[in-house]
Amino acid sequence: MPSEPDVRGPLAVFGGVYSNHLALEAAVADARRREARELYCLGDLGGFGPNPDKIFPLLLDAGVEVVRGNYDDSIARALGDCQCGYTDPRDNAFARISYDYSLTRTSPRWRAWMNELPSKIRVRAGGHRVLMCHGSPRRTNEFLWDSTSSTQFLDRLARAQDADVVMVTHTGLPWVRELPGGGLFVNVGVLGRPANDGGTAVRYALLTVDEGSPAVEVVSLTYDHEQLAHEMRAERLPEEFVETILTGWWTTCLEILPAKERARGRF
Repeated sequence: MPSEPDVRGPLAVFGGVYSNHLALEAAVADARRREARELYCLGDLGGFGPNPDKIFPLLLDAGVEVVRGNYDDSIARALGDCQCGYTDPRDNAFARISYDYSLTRTSPRWRAWMNELPSKIRVRAGGHRVLMCHGSPRRTNEFLWDSTSSTQFLDRLARAQDADVVMVTHTGLPWVRELPGGGLFVNVGVLGRPANDGGTAVRYALLTVDEGSPAVEVVSLTYDHEQLAHEMRAERLPEEFVETILTGWWTTCLEILPAKERARGRF
């Protein structure tokens, strides 16, 4: 295995952007204010939101290193669907609308750029081995939920990857788990939509590993969500998507949620 580059913290790690350029811009500014020295994004750049081509210049200008998510892989290769991993017909119907919109509105230049993205990023920070990927270390579109992922299972995943800290996204819901021996397994949440909690803020993770044990703060981030909703309506995206941005409650992608996660929402 090639040696990981050494980086200095804190590290800001963003989950799915879902074309939410306003939240991405706010997250970069917020991370810089918090003195984050390295910025990472764990993939799913398009989907759900409007005007996906607005995302890419922001990532490049800020020097964000990006992992290829299932959405990015599908759009880069013009596959038949988003590889989201849904099993319910309603979830898949909305996923189809979102994917078709992003596929047709992502320029060839950025599709080629996404095709070169890595599936994982490894770094060393403060002596700790950090692995960043999309869904899980073993599958891009694997859903790792807080309520259904045992600490023992997560520890085995981390050990199999020779990682002290593993950071993922894909589910849209952030959580942090301490592992035996002082490591961490983290779902960093997403920038693309709120965490089904009735608030309009989105989330990202700030990892501090300069001294001692690694520590993670899940940052709650406000942005101009009303402007995003306006842009979504101008692009004729489903009103169900707009409602989530304005209310903080998911109206789609609900069937994939485990019972405990779904019980925390409105629907």
